Amino acid sequence: MTLSTTLPADAAVEAFKSGLRGECIMAGAPGYDAARAIWNGMIDKRPALIVRCTGVGDVIDAVNFARAHDLLLAVRGGSHSAAGLAMCDGGIVLDLSPMRGVRVDPRSRTVQAQGGLLWADFDRETQAFGLATTGGTVSDTGIGGLTLGGGLGWLMGKHGFSCDNLLSVDVVTADGQLLTASADEHADLFWALRGGGGNFGVATSFEFQLHPVGPLVLGGLVIHPLARAREVLRFYREFCASLPDEAEAFAALLTAPDGNPVIAVLLGYNGPLDEGERVLAPARAFGPPVADLVGPMPYAQRQRLIDDDLAIHGIHRYWKSGFAVALDDAFIDLMVEQAATMPSPRTKIGLFYVHGAAGRADPAATAFGLRGNQWDFDIISQWTNAAEAAVHVQWTRQFWARAEPFTTGAVYVNHIAEDEPGRVHAAFGANYDRLVAVKTQYDPNNLFRLNHNIAPHAAT
Repeated sequence: MTLSTTLPADAAVEAFKSGLRGECIMAGAPGYDAARAIWNGMIDKRPALIVRCTGVGDVIDAVNFARAHDLLLAVRGGSHSAAGLAMCDGGIVLDLSPMRGVRVDPRSRTVQAQGGLLWADFDRETQAFGLATTGGTVSDTGIGGLTLGGGLGWLMGKHGFSCDNLLSVDVVTADGQLLTASADEHADLFWALRGGGGNFGVATSFEFQLHPVGPLVLGGLVIHPLARAREVLRFYREFCASLPDEAEAFAALLTAPDGNPVIAVLLGYNGPLDEGERVLAPARAFGPPVADLVGPMPYAQRQRLIDDDLAIHGIHRYWKSGFAVALDDAFIDLMVEQAATMPSPRTKIGLFYVHGAAGRADPAATAFGLRGNQWDFDIISQWTNAAEAAVHVQWTRQFWARAEPFTTGAVYVNHIAEDEPGRVHAAFGANYDRLVAVKTQYDPNNLFRLNHNIAPHAAT
């Protein structure tokens, strides 16, 4: 099926717009440029229509309109995609961002949250009851895209990925039907939605299991000068090997606000503060560091620890990522060498350690099958001057060419770049064929293709 970027006749568009409860913004209309702006400023796309949905009725109408007129369709939640998948040229953008309703049930420790919600909003509501579930590491990430792709976060060692905490999903499928997918209803679709990305429909609402968290947790950064990065990363490698489920330890090579290059170890503990102090003490004492910012803080504050730069919309970004099961000395040397040549003070080299409950889950239990103890390694190039794109993209690609041999070949689907469609299979491994079967059942014509796409079987 070939999708179009050309709108139907004006009468059809007007009839569609008149039936919506939400706003429909056409190219050139007031507010159009603001409505098409997304987190990754490197992506500059111009849809023909942006439909700001206020409820499921608008979502169904937009899906039906796109399908009936063979229109290219993009779905926007938090728009935090590194690949800029929330926008398209021509066609229609189905924007869920006005749909931010939340209902917490403290007795059952569950929450129903609409698909346009951001994790900062989600945490605000659930923490009112001392509850949380695994969310993103940047607070303005949308709950939809993060969860559908798996969902790495500060609670994953103790409670698994975001997708492991899903109880059900309301989803509008390509035929315009609203289905509730759970372990008991449309179980095949529910399996695919837990890590398979936006391939199967528009997720309008998520039901999550919540867990007691806080009111205070232990968290913060321990900072060392870049000159000591090799020894810090070697210590970090050994420290991660004995982490209990309650603890999290990430690392990043970056430029501090004062302009000095540093290595930071990001620490967290999801349990009693005194026990957390004991578990994290070796990482705070090593060095010693030039700054130890670890301390008790509200959970929502820890969720914002790395918001600086990463939560700012409009910065230009280019990303390369992969999983590594070991941090060899040669890999560490490469990271340190490249950190000394970063062409932008906003660029970061990150390591997110996956372990505990997230790593132990059965790889076949959800579409996210990349389980086991491992690091999600990320080259996050960021800059503000659009004219510098070639410099930053070239630096990132050259770095990745040297780093990729140290990775497993697998990749977190939410971290695949726009120019890497060939890596989609590597994001799902042994689960890929099953995902193709679910895609073929629920979206045989690939209406939902503006994602890290799993193509359905061709019709016979």
